[in-house]
Order: sequence, then C-alpha cells, then structure tokens
Amino acid sequence: MHLTRPPRILVVDDDGAVQVSLALLLKQSGYEPLRAASAPEALALLARARDERHPVDLVLQDMNFSLQTSGEEGLALLAQVRERHPGLPVLLMTAWGSIGLAVAGIKAGAANFFTKPRDNAQLAELVRATLELNSSIGDAAGRQPRRDLDAGFDFGGIVGEHPKLLRVLATIGQVARTRAPVLILGESGTGKELVADAIHRNSPRAAQPIVKINMGAITPTLFESEMFGHVRGAFTDARSDRKGHVASAEGGTLFLDEIGELGRGDQVKLLRVLQDGRYQPVGASRSEQADVRVVSATNRELAELVATGEFREDLFYRLNLITIRLPPLRERRSDIPLLARHIVATVASGYGLGEITLTSGALEWLSSQPWPGNIRQLKQTLERTMLLVRQGAADPGRPGCRRRFRRCRRAVQPAPWAWTA
Repeated sequence: MHLTRPPRILVVDDDGAVQVSLALLLKQSGYEPLRAASAPEALALLARARDERHPVDLVLQDMNFSLQTSGEEGLALLAQVRERHPGLPVLLMTAWGSIGLAVAGIKAGAANFFTKPRDNAQLAELVRATLELNSSIGDAAGRQPRRDLDAGFDFGGIVGEHPKLLRVLATIGQVARTRAPVLILGESGTGKELVADAIHRNSPRAAQPIVKINMGAITPTLFESEMFGHVRGAFTDARSDRKGHVASAEGGTLFLDEIGELGRGDQVKLLRVLQDGRYQPVGASRSEQADVRVVSATNRELAELVATGEFREDLFYRLNLITIRLPPLRERRSDIPLLARHIVATVASGYGLGEITLTSGALEWLSSQPWPGNIRQLKQTLERTMLLVRQGAADPGRPGCRRRFRRCRRAVQPAPWAWTA
C-alpha cells in the first residue's frame, strides 16, 4: 500500500449487526470503517468523502437491501458506484443461494465477492489483496500506453491495445512478482494460457519450469500418481520412482488448466498442496515439501459450481485470491485488425507462403464477425483461408474470395464449441 493514512472502507448493508461486526473486523485490521444502510446514503457518503479530499478506498457492498429482493438494488448501486467513482474497487457480499448475483456483479465490474456467513481470515486477506492490487494498478491502467507496459514487462504473444486488455496486462505485471495464487477466467479461446505464461515469465520464478496440466484430462484413478508421483512398488506397474507434476514444477509455476473439470474427490487432494505446501507420492511413507506457485484457469464460473456443490468452497477461496478475467474478443473489437495482421504474418512464415496482406475490406469483415470462439476461432479462420487463397491479398469483398471465406468459415463453424483455452 502507498497510502500514508489508514485505508477507508465503506460497508453498505441494511443489517445494523452486519455493519457493526464488519466495522469491528476492519478496525482491528488497521482500516478506517465507514457505514451506510442504503444506496442513497452510500452514494452521498462517497461523494462527500471525495469532496473533502479524503476518499473511500474500498466498498464492501451487500447485494440485497430488503427481504423481498431480486438483487437489482445491489446491481444498480454497483453500476452507480462504477460510473461516479470508476477507480474504486467494490467487494460484493452475498449468500451462496444468490451466487448468480455475485457473478453478474463481477461481470459488471466488481473486484470480487465473499459470502455470508463469512470467514474473517479469508475476508481480511481478500480486502488486503484488493487494496494492494488497486493501489498499484490504479484507474489509469486502462489508459496506460501499451509501449509503457512492454517497457517494464515481457508480454510476448499477447496482442492488443484495448483498455480492457491493458488493464489485464497491468494486473499481470503487478501480481507476477508475488507468489499469490491466480485464477484466470475467460471464455474458450481468449488466451488464458498466454496469460499464465506471462505471469510466469515476469515472476522471480522465470528461470524455473512452468508445468501445465489439463485437469479435465486426468482420470480420477491416476490423479495422485500424475500430480504427486509414486515410488517403486507402489502398484503393479510402478517399476521405478516417478516424479509427479508438482515435483517437476519445483521452484517454478504449476498451471492448472480447466480447473473447473476437476472431480470433487480429487479437489481435497489438491487443497492440501495449497494449504500446507506439502504432498505425498503414492506409496511413499512421508510427505514432501512443494515450492510451487499455482496459477489456474477455467472457462466455467467456479462460484456457480460451488453453489451447486460441484466445487469445494475452501479450494475456491484458495485459488481465487487474485482473479484475472479476460474480455472476449467481441468486447475488444478494436484489437481484431492487430490480431489479424499478427496471425497472418505468423502463419505465412510458418507455412512459407511469403508476404500476405489483408485489405481494408478483409479487416472490416473480420471486425464485424461475432467470433464466439474468440481468438482461437479467428486464427483458425485466417489460417484455413490463407491456405485456400494464395493471391497475395485476401479480400472477402471480391466475389471469388468471398466464396472462399464463406467456405472456410463453414468449415470451422462447429469447432469453437469444442475448443478449450
């Protein structure tokens, strides 16, 4: 934190008992708590604090302000806070029964959420991490030129200049230096693995390996052996000792892709590594110490899986101390020409096709498409088209080229729904 005063935190809840208990917890943690019982009171307090040049640094906001509520009041307040105080982080409070509201709030710009009844230690850590991250990045991160970010960090392979992407890059640069677990959320094809690579590359662990595991591809019967290894004689085919993924990532980063696909029975086995930093190879008589930084990714909403009982709540909180949410391609269309040119140059070089350019008509057509498969679908479309069109300039505006574009698009149309990031 760079503040010379205790951070001010506003608690917004219509339940006076919740206000008092949260204020006490915050004060014990070294913060200055403020309280509001309604949306108008909260907005007035925020405005007054800003005018007095002693602004609020974080908001803890309930999603429901009455017994008969749909959560619309909470979402409306969040929207007003985001509009009037764009750089102010908001943590949402909700019950697991209303987890859909929290997810909607996160997508609307909230920093994170926590549930009732709360765990005081987890909440204190979440508040600390949110304040530190927001203090380091600031609201200006989305306006920071890409060249300034590239001067301080290595974001090779991540293409784009949209403000939403730049804020993601600024977040990567800040969290990479820590060993805090990071959860990367985003639709299929948005580049979650590239973000994991960037976190590792810009961390003090860059000289050590990053080990990537697709959690959906490990069967439950092999989970412990794959993750933790085994000793000779542990089972019939164990003819020698074998290191698992955790040991292979020693000193480096463990990237758990598709973490939402992990079976509930195996989740508790992974939890011990995150809690205690220890694991036990199959057949071994003692546990081993693990020095790994865990980065996980999924295209599913883990919070919703917790609410339905498919994902452990304690593991969820261990994974999402820092959450990076990648915007889909449709939310950063201005990056499509940059991405398209980068993809064309890379593919042309790989196939030895020589120089290939995209006309303004081609870029306009590409920028107008919905791209449900995001960057992966864009790359597949361009790659297939380049192999069909070898005339130096691809332009879907020309009749013959338009037909090839359509044929190519039809060829890849079913694929995005089966792809994973």
